[in-house]
Formats: sequence, structure tokens, C-alpha cells
Amino acid sequence: MAIYHMQAKVVSRGSGRSAVAASAYMSCSRMYNDYDGIQHDYTRKHGLIYQEVLLPPMASPEWKDREQLWNAVEAAEKTKDSRLAREFVVALPVELDKDSNISLLKDFIQKNFVDMGMCADFAIHDTDGHNPHAHILLTVRPLNENGTWQYKTEKEYLCIKNGEEKGFTATEFKAAQKDGWEKQYRYKVGKKKVYMTASVAQEKGYDRIDKHPKSSRYGRQNPISEQWNSDEQLCIWRANWADTVNEMLAHNQINASIDHRSFADQGITEQPTIHEGYIAQNMEKKGMIADRCEINRQIRADNQMLRELKAQVEKLAQAVKNSIPVIAETMETIRNHMIFTQYHLLHNEMQKEVIHDWMNHFNPILNKYNTVKKKLKAKVTERKELNVEKEKTSILNPIQHIKLNQQLTTVTEEIEELKSRKEQLIFQAQCSTDKDMTNLSKKYDQMNSNLDILDSQDISLKKQLKKDAAAFREEKFRPEPEQYTELLDTRIQIRPNFRDKLIEQLKGTFGKYYDYHRRDIAANEVDYLNVEDPDVFSHRAWELEYQRKQEMRRNQPARAKKRSYDMEL
Repeated sequence: MAIYHMQAKVVSRGSGRSAVAASAYMSCSRMYNDYDGIQHDYTRKHGLIYQEVLLPPMASPEWKDREQLWNAVEAAEKTKDSRLAREFVVALPVELDKDSNISLLKDFIQKNFVDMGMCADFAIHDTDGHNPHAHILLTVRPLNENGTWQYKTEKEYLCIKNGEEKGFTATEFKAAQKDGWEKQYRYKVGKKKVYMTASVAQEKGYDRIDKHPKSSRYGRQNPISEQWNSDEQLCIWRANWADTVNEMLAHNQINASIDHRSFADQGITEQPTIHEGYIAQNMEKKGMIADRCEINRQIRADNQMLRELKAQVEKLAQAVKNSIPVIAETMETIRNHMIFTQYHLLHNEMQKEVIHDWMNHFNPILNKYNTVKKKLKAKVTERKELNVEKEKTSILNPIQHIKLNQQLTTVTEEIEELKSRKEQLIFQAQCSTDKDMTNLSKKYDQMNSNLDILDSQDISLKKQLKKDAAAFREEKFRPEPEQYTELLDTRIQIRPNFRDKLIEQLKGTFGKYYDYHRRDIAANEVDYLNVEDPDVFSHRAWELEYQRKQEMRRNQPARAKKRSYDMEL
């Protein structure tokens, strides 16, 4: 199924990246970076389907070689935090074949990037045949007509005239200076450093601190770069990608489409899932629970419940005659969702108790271990200092030697005692080495972080529970008072099916951590929250069952009598 995915990133030295490395990765090639002298080799990477470099007319033809292109980019940027390139990662439709995807991508890049003056380096990847996607690497510095790089930002001097401050570039200032605009410099006024013009400072006899005039913090951005970097332009590119893909799908007579808008803008009330990433997925494969996957499971469960609720709402609108059955189904659906949410809260509470118990057990051990470790380090340092002092002490000073030997003996005994204490603490922590204790300390920090995650989850779950309770009350009081018994009977009849659905959902979400006792507790707490008495349900269910059996008994003799009459004939 065609999906919309367009991720925009910036390749920056400030984040430790390089344009050469990014290009080598996506083209699965070996490239040498002249800027830092590092060779990036990704020739062993699999999944490359297609790669190409597209250039605007003013660009040097030599830049068709991506290594020369990105080394030219690296050479043009001088600062340690320079923005080197803009990168897009887009998902390609699985419904299209290789040639169609290449044509689609080249058309989009040419019209949206190259025609605007950018050099574009792109590659298509598909490792497993089910995830075709493209990496697009773009230059961020505009080109002059002669193929040289333009400036991204230009220094802007903040000049003053008659109390008004205004920014000028170096070229603009030459003309503005004739109109009376002056640059501002820093001058020493007592203990303060104040910006003022040279004419004012000369009148008051102040000394200038440095030769750097006052300027705006980021300078004046190149208007072309400013357009490329704007949020508005990014929105245009996102929309154009959706339009380009949809046109290609329609051209190939494929009944599918994508939309660049968010769920909210599309009017979809479902919550979007988050990107899990390969690290989280690998953790899940190893039997661990990844936070991102856990969040997505909750989102999918909520969305499933939301879809069911929406379906019930549609039934309410369409079925007036069957209003009581529909209301009953809606109430049971909401109740199921509330029980699921309450179960999740109880599950989180159990997890927090386990974490707290674990932390309470190991916290004093770790604290004592760290204290002993610090003392041991201090004593070892003290012993070294005493040994150095002893070596420096003359043999003609026996009294000092005796004193130092006594101190060394005492310190050595203390060191051995601390070592013994440290070994005891390591044993108490069920560890073997200092490295194990370091890992235990890291695990302790991770547990603390997990508590914060669980607390955050609890807040959102409680909000959802409150919202569901309000919806349940609204449905509960929708029928007329004389219909309450009918509604109760209908809910009793359908509840077993809903209970089975809930159990299946809980087992699917929590797996081996599912506990039916916790489910019953969650159900009781939800009924209490909804002001419903389980005994009323039980008693009414018993009455209905009794009535059913009585009806069967009344019908039984009639059937027997009829059978006897038939035999006589």
C-alpha cells in the first residue's frame, strides 16, 4: 500500500556529520573527504537500486562525480558548525515498478530542486523488496551564473542616525554613510562597555575597546537561501511530492493515493503511530519491551477502540428502531476501553512497584559502594604520597622514617579493610567485578528513567479514562427511564462476547504479563467509576436465566404430549 513519508533533515558539521559521508552511504560507494582526510567506504552495503546526480545549468560538469561535488561543498564551508546539505528521505510506492519509481523521483527532483538552482544527489534503496525509498541530498548554498558559490549570510552592521538604528550590509553602508549613518563600536564608559558612534565617543573622550562594529547576530540571509530554508517552502515540497506520486499512480491506473496532510488536517481522529526504528524492533525480537513499540501498541489499541466507537456512533445515527441494542453495544465498547485503560494503569503500577523494590534494594548498596570506592581512592593516593615522601627523606633522619613507616602501615591496613568492604558490597549486589557494578549503576539510572516514562503514560491514561467515563455517562442517560430494564437486559446478553474480545485484546497487548485477577480488579474499578453495581447485573442475569429455564419447562410437556398423540395415530 502506498504510504506518505517525507523526512527532511540537515547535514551539519555541528552534529558530527559530513556531506561526503552522507553521499557515500546512500550511493553505497567509497569516497574520500578532503576536509578531514577520512575515507568513507560503504561498498559492502546492500539494497542500492539506482543512483544519479542532477545538476543545474550553471554547475560545473565535473560535479557529476559526486565525490567532487561534495568535496567542493565541504571546501566552501569554513566553520565547524556549517550546514553542508539538505537531505530528504521519501517512501516510494510499492505498487510501481522500478522504472516508474525512477521516473517519478527524477521528475520531482528536477522540478522542485534542480530547477531552483540546487545540485541533487539521489539514490533509491530497497533491501527486502518491500520498502522502496529514496535518499535525496541537496546543496544549500546557491550558485552564481559563473558556477561559483554565493554567500549564505552576509554581515549586517547595525548603524545609527538621529537615534534610529538600522541594518546595512557592507555594500549598502557605503551609500548610507553619505546620508549620515554611522557604525557603532564598543567604548569603555567607567566599568561598562557601551556601543556608540565614533563621533559621540570622541566628544566625550571615551576609548574604543575593539575594532568590531555592532552587527546583527546572524547577519542577513541570502534571499534564495532564505526561501529554501523557510517552513512555507517545505510545505510546498511536501504537497508537491504527494501530487507527483498521485499523478504517477493515476497514470499507471492504480487505485491508491497518498496525502501529505496530518491526521488532524485530514479530519482523521485517530492518533498516528511513532517511528520505531530498527533498535527498538531488535529489542522486541530479543524478548525485551521497547518503549517506542509499547507506545505504538497502546496507540493501535486505542485506534482500534476508537474505530469501534465510531462504528457504533454511525450505527446510532442509522438505526433508530434498534437504538437500545446500539446504545448497549456502545456502552459495552466504552466500558471495555475503560477496563483496558484501567488495566494498563494497574500494570504500570505493578511495574513501578517492581522497579521501586529493585531500586530500594540496590540504592543503599550502590551508595555505600561509591563511598567506599572514593575512600579507597583517597587512601591509595595518600599511600603514594607517603611513599614519595619516604623516598625523599634522608636516611640520616631515622625518626622521620619510623614515623612514615607507621603511617604507611596504618594506611595499608585501612586500604585492605576498604577493599574487603568493597568486595562484600560487590557480593551483596550479586556482581563479580567493578565493571559489573558500573553496569548496575547504569541500570539503576535506566530504571529511574523508566519510572518517568511510566508516570508520563499514567497521566495520558488517566485523561483518557476521564474522557471515556464522560462518554459512558452520556450514553447511559440517552434512553428513556422506562427503557432502562430493556437496556440492562441487552447489555447482559452481549457482555460475554465483549468480555472475550477484551481478554483477547489484553493478551495480545500484554502477552505473558496478562493477569486475569488484575483484569477483574480493573473491571470492578471501572464499574465503580461508572456508578454501576455489579450485583444488579448478576441478580438480573440470574432472573433472566431462571425465566428462560421456566419457559423451557412450560414448553416441554406440550412437546411430549404431541409426540405421544402422534404415536397413537
